[in-house]
Amino acid sequence: TSEYNGVKIRNETDNIKLTEEMLVPNVNINTKNILIYHTHTCESYTPTEAYTYKASGNFRTTDLNCNMVRVGRELTKYMQHYGYNVIHDETIYDSSYSSSYDRSLKGVAKLLEENEDTDILFDIHRDAIGDSSYAPTVKIGDEEAAQLMFVIGSNGGGSEHDNWNENLKLAIKIQEKANELYPGLFKPIILRDSRYNQQLAKGASIIEVGATGNTMEQCLVSMKYLSKV
Repeated sequence: TSEYNGVKIRNETDNIKLTEEMLVPNVNINTKNILIYHTHTCESYTPTEAYTYKASGNFRTTDLNCNMVRVGRELTKYMQHYGYNVIHDETIYDSSYSSSYDRSLKGVAKLLEENEDTDILFDIHRDAIGDSSYAPTVKIGDEEAAQLMFVIGSNGGGSEHDNWNENLKLAIKIQEKANELYPGLFKPIILRDSRYNQQLAKGASIIEVGATGNTMEQCLVSMKYLSKV
């Protein structure tokens, strides 16, 4: 584990050694435009009375009101409130789970061609644990929010990815502010060998929102605080 000003980074790569300079969040990117999408669109949560769904797999549904699209809609609403230009891609990319990243790569690349000067890509997921036993939460005021986690790809697996360090720096910068405003909202950042299509921009990341044991209500609360950060 590396650390920068209280932000912890779990380095799960095989060959990358993180230096102090790699962690300094001196990013210079366009923050006005944001693209939100969901490679694993159908991921869902423990059902509640307000968010009951027809399952299409284990904690998965094509019901856009109960899967990751609903979480993305909430984040989009709040981000627009703060003046950001947000594109929310609601395409279901995981009708075939094994090729979902291939599909989202094509879809997001096309959206970037149509929307120049978009540096920030948030691929909103949930933790992949497949039962309801794990539900990471944090208390913020009187509300219970699902915990969040950045997953940052790299070129550690040998694939070309010139943006990975800038992606990591942006995640550190965001989490630094989150730790100041809402301690415990984020779990440590994970750095991995796979690219996760983050080579497409210099402000790209996966944000995992809760886990299967969390409820949609807890995840929507998280989006309110994430947008504030």
